[in-house]
Amino acid sequence: MASNLRIGHGYDVHRLVEGRRCIIGGVDIPHEKGLLGHSDADVLTHALADAILGAVRGGDIGKLFPDTDPAYKDADSLKLLAAVMDFARERGFELVDADCTIACEQPKIGPHREAMRANLAAALGVDASCVGVKATTTERLGWEGEGRGIGAWAVCLMERCRD
Repeated sequence: MASNLRIGHGYDVHRLVEGRRCIIGGVDIPHEKGLLGHSDADVLTHALADAILGAVRGGDIGKLFPDTDPAYKDADSLKLLAAVMDFARERGFELVDADCTIACEQPKIGPHREAMRANLAAALGVDASCVGVKATTTERLGWEGEGRGIGAWAVCLMERCRD
């Protein structure tokens, strides 16, 4: 018997560089470096978009919004996430719950966590109680710990509400 529930997992990483804004979860965080990418490089939003696409078997964010397309240059990733959720709904799915983790030493995520949750939930059209955001350091280990980039993981539970 087939279940109406599906899980998805997403992962994204972007390099930290000077001269770019540091947008994570739709929050423009004051920091001496920002995330490098074709769009606004919002690592958290991209990971969540990939988790949703994985659950609905829709490929990945690069399939829907290729970085070779100038239309997505400096794109607002929250708008891309909303489009991903529309894509999932067109296939009969609704988001039940999502949980996300950001790995970085700096900037500090705690002061921005609730704003990130609210931004992601608004883009998805769900209550903020359905979106978890947490952060961890890597105890100065690896490229995140060295401040060269930020990584994010997301998992989601999707329910097929209609065929």
